[in-house]
Amino acid sequence: MKALQERLASLQARVEANKAKAADAGSQPGFDFEGTAEAAPPAVPKPRRAAKPAPAVPAVIPGKPKTTPTTRSQAKLLDAGALIADEPPSGDDMAFTHAVLCQVGLPRSKIDGREFLRQSGAAWVNVQAGLLDEGSGPVLQPIPYGAMPRLALAWVSTYAKRHNTREIPIGDTAAEFLRMMDMDSQGGRYTTLRRQMHALAACRLQLGYKGRTFNGQPVEQFDAWLSNRETRQKALWPGVMLLSESYHRELMENAVPLDNRALHALKGSALALDVYAWLAHRLHRIDGRPVILHWKSLREQFAQEYAGKDPDKDFKKEFLPVLRAVQVVYPKAKVKQVTGGLMLLSSPPPIPYKGQ
Repeated sequence: MKALQERLASLQARVEANKAKAADAGSQPGFDFEGTAEAAPPAVPKPRRAAKPAPAVPAVIPGKPKTTPTTRSQAKLLDAGALIADEPPSGDDMAFTHAVLCQVGLPRSKIDGREFLRQSGAAWVNVQAGLLDEGSGPVLQPIPYGAMPRLALAWVSTYAKRHNTREIPIGDTAAEFLRMMDMDSQGGRYTTLRRQMHALAACRLQLGYKGRTFNGQPVEQFDAWLSNRETRQKALWPGVMLLSESYHRELMENAVPLDNRALHALKGSALALDVYAWLAHRLHRIDGRPVILHWKSLREQFAQEYAGKDPDKDFKKEFLPVLRAVQVVYPKAKVKQVTGGLMLLSSPPPIPYKGQ
């Protein structure tokens, strides 16, 4: 963790250096005084006390130093952060997701029941489990949860936005779709991908914001992935996913650009993906004074499931390390921990506007 913090501070300094211009070290501001009718003898200047520099608002929440060595996942995160800090995103690095899903996301863990509701301010999302024919009739699917449906939905949304199409190719096999999402095809991922893609295709989604509500299913047509274990034949993978016309229209109007390199670096944590999308959507919209958010409102936005004697404290303990990881791959994000919560300051988005 200590190495992570040192590299994070280095990345922050590198970003600031890229934005600043080198100042002329030899120039000093001077003052010119006009003389009076009788020139007075020059006054001996009093020594000036050096002015204290104004304290800079830290962009990174300081963490407690630890002596544990950098893990492989931390090393990958730092490498991704260095790449993002040094190289502006190209066209292929741009990903998209719906604006409401940047404010309130899908559940991060398995949900008992058939409905999930989360609200943050004026934005809210409601997910209802649905049925999918898996070859032998209707099968009730779970509510999609975790990192996989977030990454899959971002990939599908990105393709739809880039090509302005409802027909999304998802490969001839599950392994190919995992490669298309730049994920390794470990055995355990097949089962997770199958379960979460079925859940995502079957669910009914409601997105609401300031009097406007989207009602419908993101996916209009999806042929279930059939395993064919009895015949030992190759598993049947649909190859194409068809988005509903209403969701596609919503996406075209309300898509938020994200850096795909950051999504891949954070793919192991659904909470980290949510925090990154939230900051990418929120920080550049701050105009003027910083925004203070208390732990209670943050918990209600990201972790309503926390309960017990001190849920805010428990949530804070999990949230802060995730926030530090997000800032590695979003080094321009200015966030400061204050008493009782976080201070958000206006920051450039991870994908610059056209012309910047």
